[in-house]
Amino acid sequence: MSSVQTPLHTVDLIRKKRDGETLTASEIEFIATGAATGSIPSDQLAAWLMAAWLRGLSLDEVRALTLSMRDSGEKFNPHSLGKVAVDKHSTGGVGDKTSFLVAPLAAACGVAVPMISGRALGHTGGTLDKLESIPGFRTVLSLAEFESVLMKCGASIVSQTPKLVPADRVLYALRDRTATVENPGLICASILSKKLAAGLNALVLDVKTGSGAFLRKYEDAEFLAALMVATAEAAGTRTVALLTDMSQPLGYTAGNWIEIAECLTLLHGERPSASEDLRELSLILAGWMIHLGGQAPSAEAGYKSAERALSDGSALSIFFKMIEAQGGDLSVFNNLKASHKPAATTILSSWESGYIAEMDTTAIGWAVQRTGAGREKAGEPVDPHAGIEFHAKRGAHIEKGQPLATLYGTSKAHLEEATILLRSAIQISKEPPHAAPPLVSRIFTHENAKEFLAKG
Repeated sequence: MSSVQTPLHTVDLIRKKRDGETLTASEIEFIATGAATGSIPSDQLAAWLMAAWLRGLSLDEVRALTLSMRDSGEKFNPHSLGKVAVDKHSTGGVGDKTSFLVAPLAAACGVAVPMISGRALGHTGGTLDKLESIPGFRTVLSLAEFESVLMKCGASIVSQTPKLVPADRVLYALRDRTATVENPGLICASILSKKLAAGLNALVLDVKTGSGAFLRKYEDAEFLAALMVATAEAAGTRTVALLTDMSQPLGYTAGNWIEIAECLTLLHGERPSASEDLRELSLILAGWMIHLGGQAPSAEAGYKSAERALSDGSALSIFFKMIEAQGGDLSVFNNLKASHKPAATTILSSWESGYIAEMDTTAIGWAVQRTGAGREKAGEPVDPHAGIEFHAKRGAHIEKGQPLATLYGTSKAHLEEATILLRSAIQISKEPPHAAPPLVSRIFTHENAKEFLAKG
């Protein structure tokens, strides 16, 4: 006698998760497919998300949700590139511009970098908004165009296409509106479904910690990092996660065009002292990408390869090729300062002498957003020339009246609020602060991620 499969009903799956039970892979797939096709109404999806947020998701449920969301639409196949496909993902921060360095660095060392990125929302900046500060640059490419740029340049940074991981697009929007964002299982599935849809062979995760991190508690960041490594590895993608410091902005700029300009300075081989943390982290991340991509026997060897690509100009060449291939106007790079055209500018000077003791990086991120460089709601425009340039960072000794930062805004009104927020975010003390956190505090690989999760 043949078995008859019982039809699935959304309300039953809501009730099951509400009561703390574990959904099967087929039940999870039913939810993801319903989100992608619109066959499950948004109120029921919202109810299921709240149940998942309250009850949590098991490791098996997270894996099933990740794969079902990955498979909910079209996928990119990098096989024709003839190279190992490796990407980097950051959980977001302020001044976090490593993508513009690691993509060309890794590509210069022989791996393909198909990078699908996002936009600014809340206090964190958006990779796509920063690239679109380059006149003409196209972030919306078809998969065929994406493949063409990768074949030509070795790296391409694009937005999610309408047909790529449609389940995530629907569920993410609902999570944002229903206060169900901060759940490690849902975060993991959202991030990895998009990355795995790019057909990656390997992935390097940059999980932020500190005052500017999305997850403020260190143990929450640890759990998310281990969970993402275990989930991606179970899906067949070699993965490593680095916990990195976001207790102050990375580099000396936060905005759009000014972040691109800072990266160009490094790609030209210069080493401003205020960019040293950005340079070091980018080389570490690129080193892991090169190692996981099979082009170096270790991450340390990959670091050295990336450093050579930075010094010999090969990474800069790839960056320019990628910009040109995606429609960007290369002439703006002839004079970086002249290409920066903010509508309004003001300087925040120190109100007393002492040391910069702490920087509330989330508050600084909101100050950047208020200049016009970011957005509060999806779809809002951003000002490519707005942002903040920092003249002193944590631990620096400063004198009263010394410039701390230059703020660039869409208008003087934008700068007034941004200045108030920035001043309140910086603490000045008479004594030097305690030692800064390490740039990289922990690394999760497949082995120690499993051990960490097994301990509970």
